[in-house]
Amino acid sequence: MKNTIIRYGIYSAITICLLALAGWYLGKNLDYSIQEIIGYTSMVVSLLFIFFGIKHFRDTENNGVVSFGKALLIGVLISLIAALAFGILDVIYIKYINPDFVTEYYSHYVEEMRNSLSEAEFKIEFEKLEAQKELFSNTFMNFFLMFATVLIIGFIISLISALVLQRKPIA
Repeated sequence: MKNTIIRYGIYSAITICLLALAGWYLGKNLDYSIQEIIGYTSMVVSLLFIFFGIKHFRDTENNGVVSFGKALLIGVLISLIAALAFGILDVIYIKYINPDFVTEYYSHYVEEMRNSLSEAEFKIEFEKLEAQKELFSNTFMNFFLMFATVLIIGFIISLISALVLQRKPIA
């Protein structure tokens, strides 16, 4: 089980990092909402290794049998590896590759709010945003946010995969 988790976790981590880097490089001139869609799609695609990891364990290492709980555990551990890799990559991206990202995204978001809200609503939302600005400029917070996002999506994919792939021994 350990080898399957490590192998498929590394496959997932490499895939999420390559897709994220490709998305950042190729999509740098795209609108932030399009970049966000590309980012979430990259996460889901890379986390499909959860399904293949559970299937590999069931069919190759465990004589065609896997319980729901064990399948879920395998999937969550695979997604944990991908989440760690993506969290670290995000910190590297924001700190070294594109240190202006947080400022640029913040300015974009403020402008978007200004264009879509009334003046009174904008002031209220802007004050909320200002209160959160320092929190989201924190390196650990950026790591945790990306880590948690991948882990939550990974948990959902693990849950679905465990439901689909569970197989009890034939009595």
